[in-house]
Amino acid sequence: MFDFLTSPLALKISFSLLSILVAYLISAIIVRIINKNVKVLKRKYTARKSVVYITTFACIIALLFIWFERTASLVTILGAIAAGLTLALHQAILSMAGWILILIRRPYEIGDRVSMGEVSGDVIDIRLFYTSLMEIGNWVDADQSTGRIVNCPNGKVFTEPIFNYTRGFEFIWNEIKIIVTFESDWEKANDIILEVATKTDWGVGDNVKAKIKKMSKKYMIHYEKFTPIVWVNIVDFGVELTLRYLIDARKRRASQDEICQMILSRFNKEPDIDFAYPTYRIFKKGEGDKRKS
Repeated sequence: MFDFLTSPLALKISFSLLSILVAYLISAIIVRIINKNVKVLKRKYTARKSVVYITTFACIIALLFIWFERTASLVTILGAIAAGLTLALHQAILSMAGWILILIRRPYEIGDRVSMGEVSGDVIDIRLFYTSLMEIGNWVDADQSTGRIVNCPNGKVFTEPIFNYTRGFEFIWNEIKIIVTFESDWEKANDIILEVATKTDWGVGDNVKAKIKKMSKKYMIHYEKFTPIVWVNIVDFGVELTLRYLIDARKRRASQDEICQMILSRFNKEPDIDFAYPTYRIFKKGEGDKRKS
């Protein structure tokens, strides 16, 4: 028994357990300090994650040096392991590479609203192999939350386009289509819609110009029109008035609700403005002879 306790194998096991314990204690102490002193939730989360990743990586390196004394043997074994893992776990390795890219290039961060392939949502967690999103859209309109958490492999950053709603410029263009009859005073309807949209600024205003100016220093981007605008189009059953306006990505539905309510209220006071909708007319020429127009 004494010989085993003093054997190289027992020493390696002891040093391994000590390394794991030290790494755990250091991580726990630093995380406790972060929780106590960092008040901003996003910074606290990022700092805790960084500490866990760094201490885990350091512990793995220490274990490798404990169990493989010779550098040549260590390099050979690591090379063989890497080759096997590359073939068997290429998707996992791709996700790990994606995680490294996310940490370095930061196409998105915790709290950003993104679309990855067919999935859209708010980023709530970034782990080694996947990113967790609080899903929006799908069967719910106007980018509202569905309540589901979706886990997307980090490898998607190499294979799918990543749309970030909030990075650098958190405003998006939203459109509301309103159709009035041909007999309506569509010019008055146009003015009412534009007036309502201008009144409901929703905190955009000069803030947009400042954001665009900041973005233009980094990206080839140029906007000339920041204020709401109404486009006119003739459709089959009336005059289509399309309101286009800038809004915070997370306030799209609330802004649309307020604007539509105000437009309905104003149109109800105007006898010469009526909403249009598709209609069918059936003409009877004879027995069994019908047509639609």
